[in-house]
Amino acid sequence: MGRPAPLRAGGPGSPWAYLLIAPAVAGMLYLLLYPLARAVLISFQDFRLRQLILGDAEFVGLHNYETLLSDPRFWEVVRRTFAFMAVNVVAIMFLSTLVALMTERLGKVGRTAVLSSLVLVWAVPVVAATTVFQWLFHSEFGIVNEALTGLGFSSFEGYPWFAHGGAAFAIVVLLVVWQSVPFAAITLYSALTTVPVELYESARMDGAGGVRIFRSVTFPLMRPIFMLVLSLEVIWTFKAFVQIWVMTRGGPGDATTILPVYAVQTALAQQRYDLGSAASMLTVLLMSAVLVLYIRQLFRQEGESP
Repeated sequence: MGRPAPLRAGGPGSPWAYLLIAPAVAGMLYLLLYPLARAVLISFQDFRLRQLILGDAEFVGLHNYETLLSDPRFWEVVRRTFAFMAVNVVAIMFLSTLVALMTERLGKVGRTAVLSSLVLVWAVPVVAATTVFQWLFHSEFGIVNEALTGLGFSSFEGYPWFAHGGAAFAIVVLLVVWQSVPFAAITLYSALTTVPVELYESARMDGAGGVRIFRSVTFPLMRPIFMLVLSLEVIWTFKAFVQIWVMTRGGPGDATTILPVYAVQTALAQQRYDLGSAASMLTVLLMSAVLVLYIRQLFRQEGESP
């Protein structure tokens, strides 16, 4: 007698498959789509503290968006957000590429040490890393001021980094770059390991130097990974909030206020939850527009390449 066939709940199209994943899908949709839908709804309402308590919000159409778009401070924050994003993304991609290339050329021990260090940095919680940077640049007890003073720069004794807009902006950029480079570097290094060694050898035999090899061999083969990492870093830096909120809360003045911080400031400090939701929706739209333009340009370049 033959062995009995195993019991099966059904093939890929079986209702059982959908029933089994339905709870997970429903939970995901609730956690992701409901807050988004709620924020969109509030952005079209007059929703302040009174409406939050009584629940009698009224629809006002596009009034909240008109208020934001006519506010000069909003456009100043938009410009600062794009500047913040551009500085961070350029620094992250440049440094992570250098780290990935360096790691590829190290021996086994050195490579293990570098990758382990990157993973440890990547694993540090955002709030913990932000707190460490606050202490590093503390005006009285910070290591940075102590080191600069010890090197003979007496003007940095007790220097209040977070009281100056440019200095605070630079520290936030440094923190975001420090947190972002590990992920980008590890991803790029993983892609580098897939490039055939024979191509490098052929390029060197033809007399190509390191820069020419990277431009003609490495980058073309790794372009999809470069583009993916770049897109993720654009999203990461565009929505950077925790670092700025914990470190400076957007100050001094508006020196470190970008769109996510502006939205929270508007919602909490002014109790204008409607304007805060509208600012959040505009942030999503601007970030999506940047990514769409970037992806279209990428596809255009791919279509033009031989």
